[in-house]
Amino acid sequence: MTVVDVHTHIFPQLSKAESVILHEEDGPWLRTDDAETGMMMSGAQEYRPVHAPLWDPASRIADADRAGVDIQVVSSTPLLFGYTHDPGRAMDWCELINTRILEFCAHAPDRFVPLCQVPLQDTERACEQLDKALAAGHRGVHLGNHVGERGFDDGGIREFLGHCALRGAPVFVHPWDMLGADRMPRYMLSWLVGMAAETQLTVLGLILSGGFEALPENLRLCFAHGGGSFPFLLGRADNAWRRRDIVRADSPKPPSSYVDRFFLDSAVFDPGALRLLTEVMGTGRVMLGSDTPFPLGEERPGELVRSADWLSAAERQAILGANALEFFGIEN
Repeated sequence: MTVVDVHTHIFPQLSKAESVILHEEDGPWLRTDDAETGMMMSGAQEYRPVHAPLWDPASRIADADRAGVDIQVVSSTPLLFGYTHDPGRAMDWCELINTRILEFCAHAPDRFVPLCQVPLQDTERACEQLDKALAAGHRGVHLGNHVGERGFDDGGIREFLGHCALRGAPVFVHPWDMLGADRMPRYMLSWLVGMAAETQLTVLGLILSGGFEALPENLRLCFAHGGGSFPFLLGRADNAWRRRDIVRADSPKPPSSYVDRFFLDSAVFDPGALRLLTEVMGTGRVMLGSDTPFPLGEERPGELVRSADWLSAAERQAILGANALEFFGIEN
């Protein structure tokens, strides 16, 4: 059985001088303190301490081998998106990041599947960057779940998703720039609460705006972190759709009718949550995701799925790898 982890991040070794491509004051870069430790930087501000598997492919492969993971789908760290900056500079920035992702993956092309990033704040440039990245060897695209106030119900973002479908590019969506940060300043609550809410907001916004009615059915779309709050609150959304015309104004079917239009990863960390996730989505719509190599990720990627004794062997195989092989078009 081939095990595929669809949710892993890298932060390439970007210098402070290179960060100026995006912005003179707060461009992100990596300060490496030694061969094993470093600090993600935003301009002169320390953002988060990190370790070698985030930027070193040899360290990453060693970790994957210990975890029994055969293939990792590699995406950038969301701090690198650059959505809040000038679109032209963000275009050049994405070119640099995408090149570095390919360089990382080139160390073990049979073990890494690269996803590009795009300047999503500019639809035309985003489409252009996607086409360039696919031609260069990227296998899909990694998106943040919003651009400022614009969510996936926005016409420009929806146009880009349609372009992804046209190009056959899988899309992996990750929450970032979390809402309510001023109310959640401590205990990493922006990550513990905000990320789950952001993903719930994005999935429901896409559904209730009629997004899936407008988008091509061949669009391959996966949301991170088990869909955040979405699986647990789907019943609430269906109830609201049935009882309030303002909820169903643009969605001809209840939210639960659209779970066959997207995938979720398995990064939920609890057996009961995984059981609910598979009951809501079906085992054919869930893929292994660990959030490697960050501390809030699954310490032993795939352990939760492997220990789920209510799943059949075929269902565990589907979640651990088979679904991802098909989703990303990986030849096994």
